[in-house]
Amino acid sequence: MYSILPWNNRLTGLVGPRGVGKTTMVLQYILEHKQEGMHLYVTADSTFFTTHTLVELADEFEKSGGTNLYIDEIHKYPEWSRELKEIYDLHPGLKVFFTGSSVLDILKGEADLSRRALVYTMQGMSFREYLGLFHQIEVPAYSLTQILANEASIPGVDHPLPLFRDYLSRGYYPFSNEEGFAMRMQQIVMLTVENDIPLYADMKVSTARKIKHMLTIIAQLAPYKPSYESLAGEVGVSKNNIADYLLYLEKAGMIGLLRDDTGGMRGLGKMEKIYVDNPNLMMALAEGVPNIGNLRETFFYNQMRVNNDVVSSKQSDFAIGQYTFEVGGRNKGQRQIADLPNGIIAKDDIEFGHANIVPLWAFGLNY
Repeated sequence: MYSILPWNNRLTGLVGPRGVGKTTMVLQYILEHKQEGMHLYVTADSTFFTTHTLVELADEFEKSGGTNLYIDEIHKYPEWSRELKEIYDLHPGLKVFFTGSSVLDILKGEADLSRRALVYTMQGMSFREYLGLFHQIEVPAYSLTQILANEASIPGVDHPLPLFRDYLSRGYYPFSNEEGFAMRMQQIVMLTVENDIPLYADMKVSTARKIKHMLTIIAQLAPYKPSYESLAGEVGVSKNNIADYLLYLEKAGMIGLLRDDTGGMRGLGKMEKIYVDNPNLMMALAEGVPNIGNLRETFFYNQMRVNNDVVSSKQSDFAIGQYTFEVGGRNKGQRQIADLPNGIIAKDDIEFGHANIVPLWAFGLNY
């Protein structure tokens, strides 16, 4: 994301789940460009804003020669979108970059910033990014076409599976090398479900607890074929609320909703399966012992959805364009895709692929 973001744009937003590295990346950019203009970093939940407004801050900063203003956790500031719009209109010489841990509230306010802000979404690290950050192994990003042709490789690594296993347990979040990773993961879940979602949906604490209970149930069953009635009965809420709760959890980076292709556009089809968002989160919610088959599917969907429109398949696990994918372990056979012209086996527990069999780890080199 660092190289993709238009840092010199007048108004840019970066949203994504908690813990994926948004704040660290912004601070890194400031550190590397501190000689270019005057930079100011603030957090929107600072007590400073109990007696001051963002507009006042921007005005004083620009008068002092300020050129770049960075506002972190902006979703915690009331009327943030209205004030950003005002700053944009009143201060054409000021570049403003804002981040938010809750995708929900940022997107809720984005309509007020239409034609003004460029808003980007960031997810956690790919297997490729994990190799670079944790092991200093630089790997180029491979296109889906290259991956399916079994052209993807990791330079200097003859046995990728140990690295891949480590990634599944702790490689998605850049802070996983720090002490207390398991505790930090639980805190991310708690803050997202008990703070971010209620803040967005204006819901009671008791409702937030029910959403947390629903997430626990999904984690035990994922990939889960959605049944609103059974979920509503388990959680103790109206069936009419389940669709909203699932959407909240998806936008907050807790779950992934796999849809079919009936909508014609990404995210508009009928919901077919519910996944935990990423392998590390699945590990945390399953207390380190997730179902391995479910973990493999979660990895594939999580990694491939960034650059590809991944939908459900009637014959197999997933479909991307003309290709159908069956995800499994070393013994996964060809039976389910035998009659499909572009059937692919994404197979775990193998180091190299051939023909239509591709190592599962290779799909983590797509972004």
